Amino acid sequence: MELISYLIDFILHVDKHLEAFVQTYGLWVYALLFLVIFVETGLVVMPFLPGDSLLFVVGAMCGVGLMSYPLSVGLLLAAAVLGNQSNYALGRYFGPRVFQWENSRLFNKAAFDAAHAFYERYGGITIVAARFMPFARTFAPFVAGVAKMNRARFTFFDVTGGALWVVGIITIGYFFGNFPFVKAHLDKIIWAMILIPGLVILFGAWKSRRRA
Repeated sequence: MELISYLIDFILHVDKHLEAFVQTYGLWVYALLFLVIFVETGLVVMPFLPGDSLLFVVGAMCGVGLMSYPLSVGLLLAAAVLGNQSNYALGRYFGPRVFQWENSRLFNKAAFDAAHAFYERYGGITIVAARFMPFARTFAPFVAGVAKMNRARFTFFDVTGGALWVVGIITIGYFFGNFPFVKAHLDKIIWAMILIPGLVILFGAWKSRRRA
Protein backbone atom coordinates (compact mmCIF):
# COMPACT_ATOMS: atom_id res chain seq x y z
CA MET A 1 0.00 0.00 0.00
CA GLU A 2 2.84 2.40 0.76
CA LEU A 3 4.25 1.88 -2.73
CA ILE A 4 0.86 2.58 -4.32
CA SER A 5 0.45 5.73 -2.22
CA TYR A 6 3.91 6.90 -3.24
CA LEU A 7 3.20 6.26 -6.93
CA ILE A 8 -0.06 8.22 -6.76
CA ASP A 9 1.68 11.07 -4.97
CA PHE A 10 4.51 11.03 -7.52
CA ILE A 11 2.09 11.13 -10.45
CA LEU A 12 -0.05 13.93 -9.02
CA HIS A 13 2.91 16.00 -7.76
CA VAL A 14 5.49 15.10 -10.39
CA ASP A 15 6.47 18.78 -10.67
CA LYS A 16 7.67 18.92 -7.05
CA HIS A 17 9.43 15.56 -7.19
CA LEU A 18 11.17 16.39 -10.46
CA GLU A 19 12.27 19.83 -9.33
CA ALA A 20 13.71 18.35 -6.13
CA PHE A 21 15.59 15.75 -8.18
CA VAL A 22 17.04 18.43 -10.48
CA GLN A 23 18.22 20.49 -7.53
CA THR A 24 19.81 17.45 -5.87
CA TYR A 25 21.28 15.51 -8.79
CA GLY A 26 21.51 18.02 -11.64
CA LEU A 27 22.16 16.47 -15.06
CA TRP A 28 21.27 12.98 -13.83
CA VAL A 29 17.65 14.02 -14.26
CA TYR A 30 18.01 13.42 -18.01
CA ALA A 31 19.04 9.81 -17.42
CA LEU A 32 16.08 9.32 -15.06
CA LEU A 33 13.62 10.80 -17.55
CA PHE A 34 15.03 8.72 -20.42
CA LEU A 35 14.58 5.59 -18.29
CA VAL A 36 11.01 6.43 -17.27
CA ILE A 37 9.84 7.13 -20.84
CA PHE A 38 11.68 4.11 -22.24
CA VAL A 39 10.24 1.77 -19.59
CA GLU A 40 6.69 3.11 -19.96
CA THR A 41 6.71 2.67 -23.73
CA GLY A 42 9.03 -0.35 -23.92
CA LEU A 43 7.81 -2.77 -21.25
CA VAL A 44 4.29 -4.11 -21.52
CA VAL A 45 4.19 -4.69 -17.75
CA MET A 46 4.76 -1.00 -16.88
CA PRO A 47 1.79 0.95 -18.30
CA PHE A 48 1.15 3.07 -15.21
CA LEU A 49 4.10 5.46 -15.38
CA PRO A 50 3.18 9.18 -15.76
CA GLY A 51 4.38 9.84 -19.32
CA ASP A 52 2.05 12.70 -20.31
CA SER A 53 2.30 14.65 -17.07
CA LEU A 54 6.05 14.06 -16.94
CA LEU A 55 6.55 15.55 -20.41
CA PHE A 56 4.35 18.52 -19.52
CA VAL A 57 6.30 19.22 -16.34
CA VAL A 58 9.61 18.85 -18.22
CA GLY A 59 8.40 21.53 -20.64
CA ALA A 60 7.45 23.79 -17.76
CA MET A 61 10.88 23.36 -16.19
CA CYS A 62 12.52 24.14 -19.53
CA GLY A 63 10.41 27.29 -19.64
CA VAL A 64 12.03 28.63 -16.47
CA GLY A 65 15.54 27.52 -17.38
CA LEU A 66 15.88 24.56 -15.00
CA MET A 67 16.32 22.16 -17.92
CA SER A 68 17.41 22.34 -21.55
CA TYR A 69 14.55 22.28 -24.07
CA PRO A 70 16.51 20.83 -27.06
CA LEU A 71 18.30 18.23 -24.91
CA SER A 72 15.04 17.17 -23.24
CA VAL A 73 13.20 16.87 -26.56
CA GLY A 74 16.03 14.93 -28.22
CA LEU A 75 16.60 12.46 -25.40
CA LEU A 76 12.95 11.80 -24.64
CA LEU A 77 12.06 11.41 -28.31
CA ALA A 78 14.83 8.81 -28.58
CA ALA A 79 13.50 7.07 -25.45
CA ALA A 80 9.94 7.03 -26.83
CA VAL A 81 10.97 5.65 -30.23
CA LEU A 82 13.36 3.05 -28.82
CA GLY A 83 10.80 2.02 -26.21
CA ASN A 84 8.19 1.32 -28.87
CA GLN A 85 10.72 -0.58 -30.96
CA SER A 86 11.56 -2.75 -27.95
CA ASN A 87 7.89 -3.36 -27.22
CA TYR A 88 7.23 -4.26 -30.86
CA ALA A 89 10.13 -6.74 -30.80
CA LEU A 90 8.71 -8.38 -27.67
CA GLY A 91 5.35 -8.74 -29.39
CA ARG A 92 6.96 -10.32 -32.45
CA TYR A 93 8.89 -12.73 -30.27
CA PHE A 94 6.05 -13.91 -28.05
CA GLY A 95 3.43 -13.94 -30.82
CA PRO A 96 -0.16 -15.16 -30.48
CA ARG A 97 0.59 -17.03 -27.25
CA VAL A 98 0.00 -13.83 -25.27
CA PHE A 99 -3.71 -13.94 -26.03
CA GLN A 100 -4.01 -16.95 -23.76
CA TRP A 101 -2.32 -15.37 -20.75
CA GLU A 102 -4.49 -14.84 -17.71
CA ASN A 103 -4.51 -11.82 -15.43
CA SER A 104 -1.51 -11.68 -13.16
CA ARG A 105 0.43 -9.10 -11.20
CA LEU A 106 2.55 -8.41 -14.28
CA PHE A 107 0.01 -8.62 -17.10
CA ASN A 108 -3.47 -7.09 -17.31
CA LYS A 109 -5.30 -9.09 -19.96
CA ALA A 110 -8.36 -6.79 -19.92
CA ALA A 111 -6.22 -3.75 -20.75
CA PHE A 112 -4.44 -5.75 -23.43
CA ASP A 113 -7.76 -6.84 -24.98
CA ALA A 114 -9.00 -3.23 -25.01
CA ALA A 115 -5.87 -2.06 -26.81
CA HIS A 116 -6.13 -4.97 -29.26
CA ALA A 117 -9.75 -4.12 -30.12
CA PHE A 118 -8.79 -0.49 -30.71
CA TYR A 119 -5.83 -1.56 -32.86
CA GLU A 120 -7.92 -3.97 -34.94
CA ARG A 121 -10.38 -1.20 -35.80
CA TYR A 122 -8.03 1.65 -36.58
CA GLY A 123 -4.93 -0.16 -37.88
CA GLY A 124 -1.51 1.52 -38.01
CA ILE A 125 -2.76 4.98 -37.06
CA THR A 126 -3.34 3.50 -33.59
CA ILE A 127 0.41 3.66 -33.04
CA VAL A 128 0.19 7.45 -33.39
CA ALA A 129 -3.08 7.95 -31.49
CA ALA A 130 -2.08 5.63 -28.66
CA ARG A 131 0.87 7.88 -27.81
CA PHE A 132 -1.61 10.24 -26.18
CA MET A 133 -3.51 7.51 -24.32
CA PRO A 134 -2.21 6.12 -21.03
CA PHE A 135 -2.02 2.31 -21.00
CA ALA A 136 -2.81 2.14 -24.75
CA ARG A 137 0.61 3.54 -25.67
CA THR A 138 2.22 0.68 -23.73
CA PHE A 139 0.15 -2.06 -25.35
CA ALA A 140 -0.25 -0.73 -28.92
CA PRO A 141 3.33 -1.43 -30.12
CA PHE A 142 3.23 -4.84 -28.42
CA VAL A 143 0.00 -5.69 -30.27
CA ALA A 144 1.56 -4.46 -33.52
CA GLY A 145 4.39 -6.91 -32.96
CA VAL A 146 2.01 -9.75 -32.16
CA ALA A 147 0.06 -8.95 -35.35
CA LYS A 148 3.38 -8.91 -37.29
CA MET A 149 2.85 -5.42 -38.66
CA ASN A 150 5.45 -4.56 -41.30
CA ARG A 151 8.56 -3.25 -39.50
CA ALA A 152 9.12 -0.28 -41.84
CA ARG A 153 5.48 0.76 -41.59
CA PHE A 154 5.54 0.40 -37.82
CA THR A 155 8.72 2.49 -37.58
CA PHE A 156 7.11 5.28 -39.63
CA PHE A 157 4.14 5.46 -37.25
CA ASP A 158 6.43 5.03 -34.25
CA VAL A 159 8.63 8.01 -35.14
CA THR A 160 5.67 10.15 -36.24
CA GLY A 161 3.67 9.46 -33.10
CA GLY A 162 6.70 9.84 -30.86
CA ALA A 163 7.57 13.23 -32.34
CA LEU A 164 4.00 14.52 -32.00
CA TRP A 165 3.77 13.26 -28.43
CA VAL A 166 7.15 14.31 -27.04
CA VAL A 167 7.62 17.59 -28.92
CA GLY A 168 3.96 18.53 -28.63
CA ILE A 169 3.50 18.03 -24.89
CA ILE A 170 6.91 19.40 -23.90
CA THR A 171 6.27 22.49 -26.01
CA ILE A 172 2.82 23.00 -24.47
CA GLY A 173 4.39 22.72 -21.03
CA TYR A 174 7.15 25.14 -22.08
CA PHE A 175 4.69 27.87 -23.03
CA PHE A 176 1.81 27.26 -20.62
CA GLY A 177 3.16 25.19 -17.73
CA ASN A 178 4.18 28.17 -15.60
CA PHE A 179 0.94 30.11 -15.78
CA PRO A 180 -0.33 30.68 -12.20
CA PHE A 181 -3.66 29.03 -12.98
CA VAL A 182 -1.96 25.94 -14.41
CA LYS A 183 0.44 25.61 -11.48
CA ALA A 184 -2.42 26.00 -9.00
CA HIS A 185 -4.52 23.30 -10.67
CA LEU A 186 -1.80 20.97 -11.94
CA ASP A 187 -3.14 17.95 -10.03
CA LYS A 188 -6.55 18.34 -11.72
CA ILE A 189 -4.88 18.77 -15.12
CA ILE A 190 -2.91 15.57 -14.55
CA TRP A 191 -6.08 13.67 -13.63
CA ALA A 192 -7.69 14.95 -16.84
CA MET A 193 -4.66 13.84 -18.88
CA ILE A 194 -5.04 10.36 -17.40
CA LEU A 195 -8.81 9.89 -17.37
CA ILE A 196 -10.00 11.54 -20.59
CA PRO A 197 -7.79 9.54 -23.01
CA GLY A 198 -8.49 6.40 -21.00
CA LEU A 199 -12.25 6.87 -21.40
CA VAL A 200 -11.78 7.46 -25.13
CA ILE A 201 -9.98 4.16 -25.67
CA LEU A 202 -12.44 2.22 -23.52
CA PHE A 203 -15.33 3.69 -25.51
CA GLY A 204 -13.58 2.81 -28.77
CA ALA A 205 -12.97 -0.76 -27.61
CA TRP A 206 -16.59 -1.08 -26.48
CA LYS A 207 -17.89 0.11 -29.85
CA SER A 208 -15.58 -2.31 -31.67
CA ARG A 209 -16.85 -5.23 -29.63
CA ARG A 210 -20.48 -4.16 -30.16
CA ARG A 211 -19.93 -4.13 -33.94
CA ALA A 212 -18.20 -7.50 -33.79
